[in-house]
Amino acid sequence: MENKTYSPEYLRNFITQFFEKLGCPTEDARAIADAFVRAELRNLSSHGMIRLKDHYQLWEAGRLNVHPDIKVVHETPGTAVVDGDNGVGMLVATRAMQVAMEKAKNSGSGWVATRNSNHFGIGSYYALMAVENDMIGLAMTNGNPLVAPANSVERLLGTNPIAVAIPAGKYPPFVGDFSTTPIARGKLAVAAKKGEKVPYGYVIDKDGNPSDDPDILKEGGAMVPLGGDLAHGSHKGYALGAIVDILSGVLSGANFGPFVPPNLAYLPLPEEQVGKGMGHFFGAWRIDAFMEASEFKSRMDRWMEIFRNAKPVPGKKVLIPGEIEREAEERIAREGIYVLPAIQKDVKELADKLEIEFEMKG
Repeated sequence: MENKTYSPEYLRNFITQFFEKLGCPTEDARAIADAFVRAELRNLSSHGMIRLKDHYQLWEAGRLNVHPDIKVVHETPGTAVVDGDNGVGMLVATRAMQVAMEKAKNSGSGWVATRNSNHFGIGSYYALMAVENDMIGLAMTNGNPLVAPANSVERLLGTNPIAVAIPAGKYPPFVGDFSTTPIARGKLAVAAKKGEKVPYGYVIDKDGNPSDDPDILKEGGAMVPLGGDLAHGSHKGYALGAIVDILSGVLSGANFGPFVPPNLAYLPLPEEQVGKGMGHFFGAWRIDAFMEASEFKSRMDRWMEIFRNAKPVPGKKVLIPGEIEREAEERIAREGIYVLPAIQKDVKELADKLEIEFEMKG
């Protein structure tokens, strides 16, 4: 039987070549590729191969800097502002999280606001960097405005995800990684590629009516905050998205709200800018700044046992946040990464343009 999946290493090498062809130095291209592949491994394909076309089109339009001078432009012992020089978001975010962890090593905690960046992929990738160093990690980002605040039809916020990773002892880390909307924009794109509808409560049309069309954004529609409507708590989702926008955009000196530049080349840049590029916010704090790491991890193990053993709804299982993605990562690493044929077609067209090889899997 023909194998219709890709090995992680094959895609990592291909994505590295892809960004090298765009002009990225090899080391930078590898860092970007690792973030892309991690998204696919964790079954978050909305932030994986499907995004290559977006990056190519942004580069082609001259809206992506493949030789950024990423640097700290303001700092204290425990904080910093990083300017990404309009670089690829995965690279900018990796560097910024490294600064946060270095601050944490010296001060107990490190907080880094980041400006002049682009779409950074999955937030858990950066939060988990801290876990590897016996730290708790936080990553968040604002995004191009596709989300209408509660009681509005005007697109003013991004999907604005939040990711927190916390180490444990004998168990894998706790990983909470979620958008402040019911669905990520990339998942709408995947649904559209599959020719599927989406459940009501994810998007509205330009008049504010509920819609099941994953392409409704192209018709002037909007995504809605987490909760969907006021009766189900959309005001809370709106508040969460606003917090992310303020920390990532207002505090960093990046653009915020409706001024965030879109990461889709077919959408024009806003006429007005109130800062530099897209913004992120990162945090890292050492466990031993609060208690011995071994004691904390033991307490986290106990916490996980309590919640995992909670009495479930009949036929269901109580999960620890991040468990589904971790299990997917283990399975996909063994079985290979499946890429939708429609996405393969797009990637093949890009590969041909850049004169690099990409094998179609059918």
